[in-house]
Amino acid sequence: MSFLDKVFGKKPAKTPTLSEAIQKLKLTEDVLTTKQNNLENKIKKEIAIARQNASTNKKAALQALQRKKRLERQLQQLDGAITTLEGQLEVLENANTNTLAVSSMKKASEALKATHKNMGVDQVDRILDDLAEQKDITDEIADAIGHPVGFDDGIDEDELERELEELGETLEEELSIDDL
Repeated sequence: MSFLDKVFGKKPAKTPTLSEAIQKLKLTEDVLTTKQNNLENKIKKEIAIARQNASTNKKAALQALQRKKRLERQLQQLDGAITTLEGQLEVLENANTNTLAVSSMKKASEALKATHKNMGVDQVDRILDDLAEQKDITDEIADAIGHPVGFDDGIDEDELERELEELGETLEEELSIDDL
């Protein structure tokens, strides 16, 4: 922006967004494609005029060929412009895709930060310690419930062993009597 523009309050031109630039390029491409089609039709007409006058009116045929050559140069320039626009359009569309991807990644990063804001490694360690402690308590309770209370009081293990031996001997005697 020049000094005079600043002094007299001329505002700088607004920079278009990617989507506005893409839309403008597509519109321009459509206009140029229409112009390209018109030039191709004009070239066909000049060729027809040259053929028609080739044997009867050589001067008209030459003029038609000259117009055809000018139209072909215009068409060639137009083809170059369309190719350039297509390249710019691809670049803008890629930039738009990249912008969307980066924007999505930024939002994901912000969401992760918000999720982790109230959670730190120390807090997770404390929670895991609490869980381990509660598991230990649960295991102790299960062990306590698994042992019968009051049923084995005063029972002598040796006495149980002798009783089991006596049962075994009695069973053997009964079996041997049955065999007779």
